[in-house]
Amino acid sequence: MSNKKFLALWVPVLAILAILVIVANVALNIGSKWVESQLGGGTYTVNSPEEAQGWDTEYYTSEFESVDAVNAAAKDLVAEIAGEGIVLAKHENQALPLAAGSKVTMLGRAAADPVFGGSGSGSVDTSDAVDARQGLLNAGFEVNDSVYESIAAFAAENPRGHIEMDLPDQSSYNIGELPVSEYEALSGSFADYDDAAVVFIGRPGGEGGDLARDMQGWDDNYTDGQHQLELNKDEKDLLALATAEFDTVVVVVNVSTSMELGPVQDNSGVDSVLLVGSPGATGFDALGGVLAGEINPSGRTVDVWASDFTADPTFVNFGNFLYSNLEVSYPASALEAVASNATVTSDAPFVNYQEGIYFGYRYYETAAAEGFINYDDAVVYPFGYGLSFTDFAWELGQVDTGDVDGDVSVDVTVTNTGDVAGRDVVELYYTAPYTPGGIEKAEVVLGGFAKTDLIEPGQSQTVTITLAVEDMASYDYETNKAWVLDAGDYVLSVRTDSHTVAQGIDPITYTVDETVVYSGDTARSHDEAAVTNQFDDVSAQFTDGDEPGKIRNMSRADFAGTFPSAPDGELLVASDEVAAGFAPYDAEAAAQGADVDAPTTGADSDLTLVDMRGLDYGDPAWDELLDSLTIDEMTEMLLNGAYQTGAIVSIAKPLTTELDGPAGFSSFINASINGVAYPSEYLVAQTWNPELAQAMGEMLGHEALFKDVSGWYAPAMNLHRSPFAGRNFEYYSEDPFLSGVMATAASNGAATKGLYTTLKHFALNDQEDNRVNNGIATWANEQTIREIYLKPFEMAVKNISMPVPYIADDNGTIEETTVGATAVMSSFNRIGSTWAGGSHALMTTVLREEWGFNGFAISDFNLYRYMNPNQGIAAGTDLTLTFAPSKSFDDTSSAFAQQNIRTATHNILYTVANSNAMNGFAPGATVSYTPPTWRYIQIGASVALGALIVAGAFFVIRRVRRHSATAKTTS
Repeated sequence: MSNKKFLALWVPVLAILAILVIVANVALNIGSKWVESQLGGGTYTVNSPEEAQGWDTEYYTSEFESVDAVNAAAKDLVAEIAGEGIVLAKHENQALPLAAGSKVTMLGRAAADPVFGGSGSGSVDTSDAVDARQGLLNAGFEVNDSVYESIAAFAAENPRGHIEMDLPDQSSYNIGELPVSEYEALSGSFADYDDAAVVFIGRPGGEGGDLARDMQGWDDNYTDGQHQLELNKDEKDLLALATAEFDTVVVVVNVSTSMELGPVQDNSGVDSVLLVGSPGATGFDALGGVLAGEINPSGRTVDVWASDFTADPTFVNFGNFLYSNLEVSYPASALEAVASNATVTSDAPFVNYQEGIYFGYRYYETAAAEGFINYDDAVVYPFGYGLSFTDFAWELGQVDTGDVDGDVSVDVTVTNTGDVAGRDVVELYYTAPYTPGGIEKAEVVLGGFAKTDLIEPGQSQTVTITLAVEDMASYDYETNKAWVLDAGDYVLSVRTDSHTVAQGIDPITYTVDETVVYSGDTARSHDEAAVTNQFDDVSAQFTDGDEPGKIRNMSRADFAGTFPSAPDGELLVASDEVAAGFAPYDAEAAAQGADVDAPTTGADSDLTLVDMRGLDYGDPAWDELLDSLTIDEMTEMLLNGAYQTGAIVSIAKPLTTELDGPAGFSSFINASINGVAYPSEYLVAQTWNPELAQAMGEMLGHEALFKDVSGWYAPAMNLHRSPFAGRNFEYYSEDPFLSGVMATAASNGAATKGLYTTLKHFALNDQEDNRVNNGIATWANEQTIREIYLKPFEMAVKNISMPVPYIADDNGTIEETTVGATAVMSSFNRIGSTWAGGSHALMTTVLREEWGFNGFAISDFNLYRYMNPNQGIAAGTDLTLTFAPSKSFDDTSSAFAQQNIRTATHNILYTVANSNAMNGFAPGATVSYTPPTWRYIQIGASVALGALIVAGAFFVIRRVRRHSATAKTTS
């Protein structure tokens, strides 16, 4: 072969091999953090100083011997939560409990294909979960297997609708119920299993998509206006068959949102209705227990269940709305564009919360009080509603009414007047004085509640509910720009649900003599600073009149004239101010406008992270520690925050692991770490029992200690603004107070084991459609923002407390302090037209200055160009939930950027130092790092291939020379 042909063959081969080696090494180095998430990130060995030998550095410990023991206890807890969370919504003819050993026929797709949760970060591993059939069998019932197996076979061949995250074109919405003819063909088996028909109705949910407001194209029997949350024809036909064939019919609603259940509740052939949510690993055992009477249901609804969702004030302002005059774009480097798989559009979406504070029970109770609706026609189940197998009588006891800077305290004695033991829930609502044209106020607002212990027949328990007077204040964004406790009579009523005043208990009147404005030096007792307007740019889009291009505020003074309408005309056109919010963040301009000095970096220090444990956030020692860090050390941590905070070896900061999700530990990137499937937050909230939420948090804390997990991406605290929101299963309730109480309890439980919770998604992230399509602009006036959507976060931030044991001296003495909430997750959406994570008003002024939060904020998963990391750290979002190079900083050299980088690092380190991540660390400890096996393989393979390339080049050169010499000799 001639040299020309030989070189034409081998030079490309060696060149391609060399390029592949170089590209592979560059890719592995650039994407090392993602690779580490899949293959391991090496090991960090803690080296304690000699003088610390024998000190107790296990700051948090588990009472369980193994993770298997934790899992077993967790499954028992799941069943307990479900047992208290199941709502008995209809109870007629003493149909329940069923007789022991009853033979039942399970009907409905969800009987064999139950909904355990939803897709996305709130998904759970249900591979070993107790299904509905097994739950009934475990309770001693016999089940019609011929019908069950037919349902299972149909379900396997006909998948129900499923939300594909952020891919509406790939999502589906079909109900997937069997046609009634298939049940009729099996009716011959009914006679042998006719003690009861248990009819299951299910609906899924999912992250990244909402439920269908119109089922056209998804249902063969579609009728005009049909949506996903009403019974379709197949389900109605099934219900008719069940009531015709069986004397006893129980309907089980396996849904973690509300549905239109009027046709079920009003059907005289349906004896009982159970709302079971998404029950987790063993929750269907609790369902069997309820049906058998082993468990007396004590759950209460967490949303109002309306009869017609299309008549709800939120219905027309939920979904897909785009500004017609905006085409937006955001810069990204070629590397970022390749590393991120996000779909890029030029859309500018928005949603208008025109209803303001009037949604859920706040709307229905107020509209009924104003004579705008007939409550009985509009509402199937009130908020806070639930029945029992027993009866209770309530008696009002002592009532203490303090001054306006004090509390109102109410004692209620609950007596079980029935025949079986049970629990009850006492609810306290307040009605604030309302003046037409004044601050908007709902007719009733939940102010407190208490759940009893298990009360035996004939026995009683007294519960106490306390409400701070200042917490009945309303937010006046228009006049006083502050919280205002109006003068007048505040009526407190003890109720069994939001609509029903407890029999025999008269309302309590609390009179405020003079209006109190909480501004200036008169802040509310739990505010760190006086609160005033921070979202005037958002409120500016609203009007109380008919101003063109503005959103009309809904007012109880004129519900008919201000009832929300879908945006059209000028509301589809973004103003210059709105457009400016959608503009790309200008890091250079931000730096030029800042008057700050560059921080010290890379200074010598003997301090390590554990030395900071137990110190105040503002302790001077933090400055010395932070001065020792380099910009590269800090930015590497800040840009690689997906399910972790990165290690910084120089200060002995370990790598920490953080996991999803609200229904138990799960991870998109490491399924092997998934844990027990807990009930959906929806079902947890239906317990109305904060002690169970706390027990769940504590159990996850135990699990975290065995799995070396320090952070939990939960609880999720957005609200059920619309029943169509795809992620309602992840959130507790429509009510901010109930949500705040449950989230605080779950967090405090986790905190006992040093597990910090990441309160999410901050804030107004109440719709999935368009959430990552350049960030949906969310418009709400400041009263609505503060009273409704910020309140659960505010309650949690102000009431979470984590014990922090630390070594206090050179003798290893353990002392203890506490920290509050230390982690928050910002949201995809925009507050107005400013990305939530980039809103200084939200992430710093409100969160840190008004509420006193110390800790870090992390973005939601950041693959999207509009979510700028420089904007985030300038506003108060410290950690980017992604892996570099999906995201990078535009600026790391200016004094402004470096100060922001330092502050963000401080926030993260403060959280980690006061968590279980410090288990095993004594003051003075160092960390040594051993690279992962794949790094050695990379190095070995690179060396071997490099040697092969060099050898190949050598032999090619030698062969060419020899061939040339031979050719010359021959010639």
